[in-house]
Amino acid sequence: MTPPLYFDTIFLLMLKIRLQRVGKRNEPSFRLILVESKRAAKGGHAQEILGSHSFRKDGTILKADRILYWLSHGVQVSDTAFNLLLANKIVEGKKKNVLPKKTPPKKEKTA
Repeated sequence: MTPPLYFDTIFLLMLKIRLQRVGKRNEPSFRLILVESKRAAKGGHAQEILGSHSFRKDGTILKADRILYWLSHGVQVSDTAFNLLLANKIVEGKKKNVLPKKTPPKKEKTA
């Protein structure tokens, strides 16, 4: 017996947590969204909105429990979103260089 058609689409989606730019011109604010990895973040196909980040107004608002839920299910995170989660102490690790061609990594000095 073959599984129903929707079975493949649910389990074979590769999801990613990334930032979506919203807001007016010259007033950037961002949403942290869960989207299929092959789709553009701006396309409006977000599975779930996981938080928001604004430089000017209210700072960062994140749904930590939902982010940790999706991370436990193997969802990948973009480098900039990972650095945002790291700054808000939702995940642990080392900050990722999001501009590898423009800024070379600094070598740590041993004491």
